[in-house]
Amino acid sequence: MDQGSKIAGYFKGKSILITGSTGFLGKILMEKILRVEPQVKKIYLLVRAQDSDSAKQRVQSEVIGKELFKVLKEEHGKGYNKFMEEKISPIAGDVIYENLGIESSQVENLINEIDIIVNNAATTNFYERYDVSLDANTLGAKHVLEFAKKCVNLKMLLHVSTATLNGSSNLDIESELRLVEETKKELQLSETDSLESTEKLERTAMKELGIKRAKKFGWPNTYVFTKALGEMVLGHMRGDVPLVIIRPTIITSLYTEPLPGWMEGTRTIDSFILGYAKGNLSCYLADLKEIMDVIPGDMVVNAMIAAIVMHSGEDAETIYHISSSMRNPVRFVTFEQCLYRYFRENPRIGKNGITIGFNRVHIFNTVSAFKAYMTLRYKLPLEALHIVNLLLCGRFSHRYNELSRRYRYIMHLVDLYSPYTFFRGRFDDMNLQRLKLAIDKDPTDAQLFCFDPKIIDWGNYFYQTHIPGVLKFLPK
Repeated sequence: MDQGSKIAGYFKGKSILITGSTGFLGKILMEKILRVEPQVKKIYLLVRAQDSDSAKQRVQSEVIGKELFKVLKEEHGKGYNKFMEEKISPIAGDVIYENLGIESSQVENLINEIDIIVNNAATTNFYERYDVSLDANTLGAKHVLEFAKKCVNLKMLLHVSTATLNGSSNLDIESELRLVEETKKELQLSETDSLESTEKLERTAMKELGIKRAKKFGWPNTYVFTKALGEMVLGHMRGDVPLVIIRPTIITSLYTEPLPGWMEGTRTIDSFILGYAKGNLSCYLADLKEIMDVIPGDMVVNAMIAAIVMHSGEDAETIYHISSSMRNPVRFVTFEQCLYRYFRENPRIGKNGITIGFNRVHIFNTVSAFKAYMTLRYKLPLEALHIVNLLLCGRFSHRYNELSRRYRYIMHLVDLYSPYTFFRGRFDDMNLQRLKLAIDKDPTDAQLFCFDPKIIDWGNYFYQTHIPGVLKFLPK
């Protein structure tokens, strides 16, 4: 630990419970705290697992064994595993249950010891089943808050949400839960051939219901809708719990530490990078003049840590947008140009050793132009190939399947992300600027916990750090 850091020093002797600890932000947060304040008392990691041994195995393989922790490994050398065993305690549980699904024998010890809770657990699938998304993102927030109220020494509950695009705030969550149960009962009464077909029908129905309800109330997808519902639960039930809600925009790879470019999980813009790399993306629907609001993962975690310290023990709810669109906006055209330049100068090589063909993606800024292109480039050829394939006994099946796959891939991406590529809003970051001014008073803290997007040269970051990071750490 840097002895001059007041923020890092706050965590000395503290016990922290992190949910969603096997996720991207959960790992970065844990690594940072252990690196800047090794005298933290204990970090409890809530892990979905059947028992304690399974939880330990998940943490070993999915968390502390990752390359992200290489700096800590170098610092502690042969004592790394012992240090991690002393500081980290995996707990089997799940936020979808009361008491977070933790064994009753462990609950009393935790509620007497925990100082800080960070709720990072969520399902981030945009088109997740509505019942699954409600359980994790809405009821999960409720269960974490109820557990927090039992913690006698609690100084902070930090809840990780998302920067939502729009939508209604006057919703009856109980009605949504009842709707889910009623829909399931109706499906169970329907006549189907087998249990497998019933489960498939329910899965499809729950996904469609989530999108339908989200769009009815003005939200683009099930994920942001259920995260917004979770925030509403926290606002209504907070009581006197010190609460900070952070709303990151699109999170990208690490900017500086401990491993620039490190990434896990395909995020919004990463689908375009992988589409470019595989040659599957021939066109897209977007307004290149619009601003893409992105923020590196290490800056998000730095802001989380600073907010925990600054609001520790306050009887208040504080919301932070962690974003770049107000302070250092970057337009989609910058990202697209970096993509083109990168793959032009760094051509991809296939498994057979042959260079993968590369063409610049056509970007359309109107729906009509995009649909016309997709019809001429894909739909009409697919219809013709289908007929020819039938006449020639499947001779062109491979070509038909490949073209069909590309068509579905592009349409899927457009369906998922067009609300973001045409979003013309900006997220209010005044609270974040006040937090920055507060930590800037201490030069050590300002450097150690930097979350100022103004320092980022986006073109250089995309080309030198993020794109190669995605290609390295997201090979699948």
